[in-house]
Amino acid sequence: QVQLVESGGGLVQAGGSLRLSCVASGRSASNFVMGWFRQAPGKAREFVAAISRRSGNTYYTDSAKGRFNLSRDNAKYTVYLQMNSLKPEDTAVYYCAADPSRTIGAGRSESGYDYWGQGTQVTVSS
Repeated sequence: QVQLVESGGGLVQAGGSLRLSCVASGRSASNFVMGWFRQAPGKAREFVAAISRRSGNTYYTDSAKGRFNLSRDNAKYTVYLQMNSLKPEDTAVYYCAADPSRTIGAGRSESGYDYWGQGTQVTVSS
């Protein structure tokens, strides 16, 4: 079993920054594709970013490109989502997810991500 614990959310003004962390525990967690998704009030959960298991290639939704940076520290079983130039539309609950099966690249769909954290709230005020 894999447990994911997110932290780092909070309230920030537009233009500010936050760094989300996700610590994974359990077997072989450092070998998983890791992703971040978010869900705003009244909206479906959507893909934000993902990082591949070995090469560390990163993938972003268009709205995150140039503002967000995803990285991983396999020795600490942790992934970091650095979010800069935040906008009110970034307000959402952010979820960390792990895909234990994919060997190449990283998926943008929720399917395939078998493990999910409890979420951390990010609120960006205008």
